[in-house]
Amino acid sequence: MNTLEGTVERITFFNEENSYAVAKVRLSSGELVTVTGELPHLYVGEKLRLTGQWVEHKEYGKQFQVHIRESEIPTTEKGIERFLASGFVKGVRSATAKKLVARFGVSALDVIENDPERVAEIPGISLAKAQKMAQHIKAYSDIQRIIVFLQGIGIGPGYAMKIYRRYQGEAVALVRENPYRLADDIIGIGFKKADQIAQNLGIQPDSPYRIRAALRYLMNELCNEGHIFVDEHILTDAAVKELAVGELPVAAEIERLIVEKEFIREFHNGRSILYLAPFYYCETGVAARLAELARARLKPVTIDAMKALDRFSAEHRIQLAPNQREAVLKSLDNGLMVITGGPGTGKTTIVKAILSLLKKAGLRSALAAPTGRAAKRLAEATGEPAQTIHRLLGFGSEKADGGRFRHNESEPLDAEVLIVDEFSMVDLMLFYHLLKAIAPGTRLIMVGDVDQLPSVGPGTVLRDLIASGQITAVRLNVIFRQSRESMIVENAHRINRGEFPQLVKSKDFFFMPEEKPENIVQLLPDLISRRIPGYLHCDPVEDIQVLAPMRRTLTGVDHLNQVLQEALNPKQPETLEFRYGSQVFRLGDKVMQVKNNYQKLVFNGDIGRIRELDPEERRLVVGFQEVEGERLVEYEEDEVDQLVLSYAISVHKSQGNEYPVVVMPVTTQHFLMLQRNLLYTAVTRAKKMVVLIGTKKAIAIAVNNNRIEERNSLLQKRLISAFQGEA
Repeated sequence: MNTLEGTVERITFFNEENSYAVAKVRLSSGELVTVTGELPHLYVGEKLRLTGQWVEHKEYGKQFQVHIRESEIPTTEKGIERFLASGFVKGVRSATAKKLVARFGVSALDVIENDPERVAEIPGISLAKAQKMAQHIKAYSDIQRIIVFLQGIGIGPGYAMKIYRRYQGEAVALVRENPYRLADDIIGIGFKKADQIAQNLGIQPDSPYRIRAALRYLMNELCNEGHIFVDEHILTDAAVKELAVGELPVAAEIERLIVEKEFIREFHNGRSILYLAPFYYCETGVAARLAELARARLKPVTIDAMKALDRFSAEHRIQLAPNQREAVLKSLDNGLMVITGGPGTGKTTIVKAILSLLKKAGLRSALAAPTGRAAKRLAEATGEPAQTIHRLLGFGSEKADGGRFRHNESEPLDAEVLIVDEFSMVDLMLFYHLLKAIAPGTRLIMVGDVDQLPSVGPGTVLRDLIASGQITAVRLNVIFRQSRESMIVENAHRINRGEFPQLVKSKDFFFMPEEKPENIVQLLPDLISRRIPGYLHCDPVEDIQVLAPMRRTLTGVDHLNQVLQEALNPKQPETLEFRYGSQVFRLGDKVMQVKNNYQKLVFNGDIGRIRELDPEERRLVVGFQEVEGERLVEYEEDEVDQLVLSYAISVHKSQGNEYPVVVMPVTTQHFLMLQRNLLYTAVTRAKKMVVLIGTKKAIAIAVNNNRIEERNSLLQKRLISAFQGEA
């Protein structure tokens, strides 16, 4: 390793996402050298001590590759001004830095840190802003010390900043004790990265810390695929292969995790299976709670249901099909009810009819759906208030309420009937929390399309409820006359039956043949920005959603978002924007939350628009649509990685949402993801128009691939046992 000391003269390149930089540094000898590496908060004029090695780049020649960086706190007026203007102290840019140095000279940093009231005397700087500046200066020396230690064990400065924010001054001690905690606590550091760090710290390959961390990692990887449990031998084999250790130490740590109640073991059909404890308690809890609700005495419906239903039909001038009438009447007599059916089969009409009859019977009803958009659509369709399930349960932020649901067994919901729409989106964990808040004697009516993709979260709840045969279920199979006139509805049902869709000319379903993916990419901007809005008089951003089967590939989500951003929200001289890693966020951009954030009460898949953006503070505000209207949520710089552009999204992320127009590239590039229920789900997301662009071959592959995603779950079996009174 070599060591250099010098001053940053120019920053040639910087990547916000991973802090990788290329810079010119002037050495004390006067030589100008190129340095590369992870160098967050680098600024022109910064004095550095760098440890690393010289490498020869085939294109750019001799460079110094940095492994460890140490920064000196500046002592000259010019150095202090450059430091303050570097962006490390949020809210301070060149003009403010000049004012601070002009007022306080070489004492500026000391005054900012220890006497923010004096700083607030400068016009344009509030006391709150001055105090925030003081916090950043105080953190600087701690951060430098921690960064040096973490770099020494293989953690780049970008992650070092995240680790500092999580652990503050205890970072060094906590990481030394157990580096595997980073995999649980720091987004972006998974088990494999933590394992490399542990090796650099001298942690032994058969360390219990290492084996337990690997087992948690592998269990979570499998559960992220939707599984509720894992076969023990599969987990053991995977751990042995991942860690290159014997079976005995792995088996010993599995036993310890079972003793510590992190894992639960059961035996099923001669197989030993393992659950993450929360999944086990949710699965057994769902079965037990549903059995309890099914046995509870219901408040009687004291009206003539047949006459009331006839009156509803007359008032709304509709003729209900026999199974539609059956669904309404059974919902009055049963504590648990599932109503399923495809598009155009009248699920919303049935919900309105049920609500009408229950209101006449004097029963208090509540409506809910998994997402804000779905809840808003439900409220608009029924004319009754609706909420997201999280809102209904009174979910509180982690800061305000410890991230708990207010409604549970101790404080159940005040409703005699609960109707949950878009139920195919509900995963096992959320369903368990919902059931805990439903008092015995409450009617629970679950409405959804069982033929859609399963929930993003673990389990196949709707499928298991129906397959168990223990819960009254009605499948709507008659398509309303008005819906039969829609080629969207017609083709959705054809696809679901395994028939090739009709690609004849129609007013709401279009197929644009195109063999080459690059031509599809060229067609999309004009189609979405001009042609469809001109035809339907709709908004190209709010009303048109591009869906893609995959994230990667030329016609995948990631690339299409870049293309569509330039078409729908291009860079203008006055446009506010900032770059975060490979993404550029602009004022007005359509974005999606990709991680559950229980503090902000926004969840994976929520879509909004950037309403405010501050390039200097590197913060933005996103407006998310909810039943009550748009709710504004603020994101600081280190939270922006929770957002992605959403002009194009995956079909999985579209579940539960409805869009006036859906545009979907369907090419053999997406071969791995082309399956019937994926195409069916995409088509059923559209209300007014579907446009498929691609090849008939790709459509045929999807229609003929009826592979149902299998997920490990024993909910169906547990339901049968619970309802039959077995242990």
